[in-house]
Parts: sequence; structure tokens; C-alpha cells
Amino acid sequence: MAISATLHNFAVQLADVDRGVYEELDLRVARHPSETAEFMLTRLLAYCLEYEEGITFSEGGVSSTDEPAVLVRDLTGRVTAWIEIGAPDAERLHRGSKLAGRAAVYTHRDPAKVLAQLVGKKIHRAEAIGVYSFDRDFIDAAVRAIDRRNTVTLSITERELYLDLNGTTFSTPVEEHRLA
Repeated sequence: MAISATLHNFAVQLADVDRGVYEELDLRVARHPSETAEFMLTRLLAYCLEYEEGITFSEGGVSSTDEPAVLVRDLTGRVTAWIEIGAPDAERLHRGSKLAGRAAVYTHRDPAKVLAQLVGKKIHRAEAIGVYSFDRDFIDAAVRAIDRRNTVTLSITERELYLDLNGTTFSTPVEEHRLA
């Protein structure tokens, strides 16, 4: 018998000052049994940092081979943003960059290692793909505050992320790296 996903609820107050995005989000995030808490948190942060009309978590999540963890579709259903989490392989990034108008990676891993595995690989418009990372201590501390039902206040200003998760406050810079 297969183990089912664990459902986490996040009531998010989002204030992305850098982009002028202010939203109240009620998100249900299914954590696949093979998904780490760090991956799930990074997926949630990427969703909020990329928030725009048409954004969604992919159906298969971490187990999907056809879609990224987060994607944005326009009103016609065309994919306009392909957002990978963790350490995707070059082939996925190449495919996503060709399919969507924009691609990005959000990682909870060492960004130097993520970038090193992609160097010299064929990736469509590699120079336009941003790789965003969070401080490892931030991720480690924040995952300990995650519950099944969560209240989140997330503010981003000048690429500094401020997170209040269930009454505990964390902060980290959002570091941007480039593939090329």
C-alpha cells in the first residue's frame, strides 16, 4: 500500500515590496512522502516570491517528470514561467526554458554545487535563468516551525526575506546566481 501525501495548510499574508505584490493566500501544500521538509518550504517560498495570476503548484509535485514544482500559465493555458526547486538537471531546465517565456530555480541546497552540475550543459537561454538561494541556517530553523496548519507573514524588501511562521520570525537574503 502506497503512503499518501501529507497535507499542510498555509494562511499567507504576502507583502513583496520589491514587486508591489500584496496578497492574502490560502494554500494547501501536499508533501509527497519522498519530499523533504526543506524542499516543501523552498517550494512554498518560490510560489510566494513568484506569485502572479495563473501560478500553481504542479499536480505531481516532487514526483512529476513532465512539469516543474511551480509553474505559471496564461489565460490560454500556455506555460509562461517554469520554476524548478532544489537541484534540477540540465535537461529539465533546457526543456522548461524552451517551453516557457521564463525559467528560474529556487534552491535550499548549496548554490555552488547546483551551478557546478549545470556548467557546460546545453540549456536554452541559460544566461536568462536565475538561480535563487536562501541561507541554509534559515531553511533549517524555519522547517522546525512548520506544522500541519500554518500562519505565515512573508515580506520581501530589497531581496531580504522576512518570514513569520507560526509566531517565530526568521530572515534571510534571497541570493541570485546566474548559470552563465
